[in-house]
Amino acid sequence: MASTSTPLTLPVLPLDDEVVLPGMVVPLDLNDADVRAAVEAAQAAARSEPGKPKVLLVPRIDGTYASTGVLGTVEQVGRLADGDPGALIRGRSRVKIGAGTTGPGAALWVEGTTVDQTVPDPLPGHATELVKEYKALATAWLRKRGAWQVVDRVQAIDDVSALADNSGYSPFLTTEQKVELLETADPVARLKLATQQLRDHLAEQDVAETIAKDVQEGVDKQQREFLLRRQLEAVRKELRELNGEQEGEESDDYRARVEAADLPEKVREAALKEVDKLERSSDQSPEGSWIRTWLDTVLELPWNERTEDAYDIQGAKAVLDAEHAGLEDVKERITEYLAVRKRRNDRGLGVVGGRRGGAVLALVGPPGVGKTSLGESVAHAMGRKFVRVALGGVRDEAEIRGHRRTYVGALPGRIVRAIKEAGSMNPVVLLDEIDKVGSDFRGDPAAALLEVLDPAQNHTFRDHYLEVELDLSDVVFLATANVLEAIPEALLDRMELVRLDGYTEDEKIVIARDHLLPRQLERAGLAKDEVVIDESALRKLAGEYTREAGVRTLERSVARLLRKVAAQHELGERELPFTVTDEELRGLIGRPHHVPESAQDPAERRTAVPGVATGLAVTGAGGDVLFVEASLADPETGAAGLTLTGQLGDVMKESAQIALSFLRSHGAELELPVADLKDRGVHIHFPAGAVPKDGPSAGVTMTTALASLLSGRLVRTDVAMTGEVSLTGRVLPIGGVKQKLLAAHRAGVTTVIIPKRNEADLDDVPAEVLDKLDVHAVTDVRQVLELALSPAVNGATPEVPVAA
Repeated sequence: MASTSTPLTLPVLPLDDEVVLPGMVVPLDLNDADVRAAVEAAQAAARSEPGKPKVLLVPRIDGTYASTGVLGTVEQVGRLADGDPGALIRGRSRVKIGAGTTGPGAALWVEGTTVDQTVPDPLPGHATELVKEYKALATAWLRKRGAWQVVDRVQAIDDVSALADNSGYSPFLTTEQKVELLETADPVARLKLATQQLRDHLAEQDVAETIAKDVQEGVDKQQREFLLRRQLEAVRKELRELNGEQEGEESDDYRARVEAADLPEKVREAALKEVDKLERSSDQSPEGSWIRTWLDTVLELPWNERTEDAYDIQGAKAVLDAEHAGLEDVKERITEYLAVRKRRNDRGLGVVGGRRGGAVLALVGPPGVGKTSLGESVAHAMGRKFVRVALGGVRDEAEIRGHRRTYVGALPGRIVRAIKEAGSMNPVVLLDEIDKVGSDFRGDPAAALLEVLDPAQNHTFRDHYLEVELDLSDVVFLATANVLEAIPEALLDRMELVRLDGYTEDEKIVIARDHLLPRQLERAGLAKDEVVIDESALRKLAGEYTREAGVRTLERSVARLLRKVAAQHELGERELPFTVTDEELRGLIGRPHHVPESAQDPAERRTAVPGVATGLAVTGAGGDVLFVEASLADPETGAAGLTLTGQLGDVMKESAQIALSFLRSHGAELELPVADLKDRGVHIHFPAGAVPKDGPSAGVTMTTALASLLSGRLVRTDVAMTGEVSLTGRVLPIGGVKQKLLAAHRAGVTTVIIPKRNEADLDDVPAEVLDKLDVHAVTDVRQVLELALSPAVNGATPEVPVAA
């Protein structure tokens, strides 16, 4: 690439914040003193030299001249379009500015050297590609501006230097960018710089156009939506007028209701999406009805409503004591919960990790002990709303988690409905009869309850109908059950177990006096002072007319007694007020149904013959006494072996075999005639044969019954026993000690035998019950036989009962 230089002396024409490149033709205003001085000086110099007047066009930025200028010729002097005097000047070539000098006129003269670089012919490959790219970019830019005539002129330029200098006309270039082009002497480098500048501008323009397009589309969409909504409102108004409907009958403005409601952010987004669908759907579409039902449900839920807990711990305990007698375990647990809530609230720990301080308790106990009514008392003590969810017989998983909205008549689950009914997000929810939940082809409701009752998950509970997260972490769940074994293990693991083992006789009397009697007096239409039931009568009702862990039958007996008195008064047979004593119970409601064994005639007692022992068991209705009868078959029948009757389970059958094997192997030691066991069949029967029975705790009872049968010694009437027996005669621990001792106390038993390793369970038994029982903790069957069997009569031959 060759370059030539020619020395020149030229007047300077300064250009403020403007740049002229070679090849450009620009009009300049002669009203500017600097411009006029330079043009006049050039004209004066041209008189002595051939050619057009020449000036040096130099950019002046902030008072500083550039190092390179452009040789310009004054093509014409005349008037501009606005009538002002002007000169038309064409840029010719670059000039490297040197030192200043003198010349005619008032202009500044400088010495300079022309800078001309030529490009070899033919062009190198990279220069050719650069020319093509620049022309393509320039054509694209000019077409966007609609300058089609200029496109042809640019396409006709083949000189690299001229093509690069042509970018000086670009209005998007800054003065600094044009100066950089001016000072770049190499034509190829200058064209490369011009191409890059044009490429950057086109990229910026594309981004700007995209943004402008998006903004315009958004504005157009809003305007279109506004217009369509107004049209839709007008159409609906016309339809209402045609149908004779009033203005507000069609439906409320769901969008306004959603925006005005205090909803969580995600719930609000989901609701607004459904509102959009509702507005797009027609009035005849079934989907519109589903959406309205869903929106009504969401808007009715108390998303941010919470009741303030009553942190009066002593007051809460007083409420629980006043409404329920006994049940100390659950009262202590609720008191502990309130105390912890109070401390968390005082220290600002109401929400930790997105979870609040709810509770999940399982109240397990026999019927009638007050599990259901206890839930309402807990809510009263805490100052919370109370709602009961009955789960007995529920077999459909959708009852818990709700139906999918695609189903006709879909509804949310019982948990969501309970929150809606309570009107707050922190009620006390009683899940009644959780052990009666079933499962079939429609799913397992107990499995659906796993998320509800898990404190680690229920802060994001999702109902199938709602399909938005519902926070249940502040709810106090109380689940009631009669049989612990009927609750799935995974579900039971998520709940804190509180056992309600039944009431003592003294507690029943307090409950009957303070709660049952006032309620039944009101139901019978009697005033408090018209009928008084003496405490002795209440005690007899609890001890002899009823035998249960709870108080339901006792309440029915009190109600029956009051009805009888009210009927006699209406018939004129009895005057009021009237006091009921224990002597008058028989005449009013008949004879007692449960006479204690110790109160019966000795000849009529179940243990009046050898081979009958009294055991203790736990059923779904609480603790109960269980009699075991044993007999030997006549040797002439030849029916050898062991026969068991009474609907016994496998574990109980094995306990009978263990008891028989122990006596056979230790008969000589126990002085029992075990020879009778070889050829004679042994029959063990558990009365109440229609009731299924199972478990190992009747082992010592069966062993005692067989020992009594073989020895002819009667089992003491006042003794009841429980415990598992091993082949070596060890007495092993069992469960339900408290319920069994309460049952023994109700049955009038005074002596109870339990395994030694269950001695620690006596701490749970009420003190008034332990005071009336003589409890023996044993480790071996021999100790049981010594305590349970009456002494042998000297010289008497054992009378062994024979099975018929």
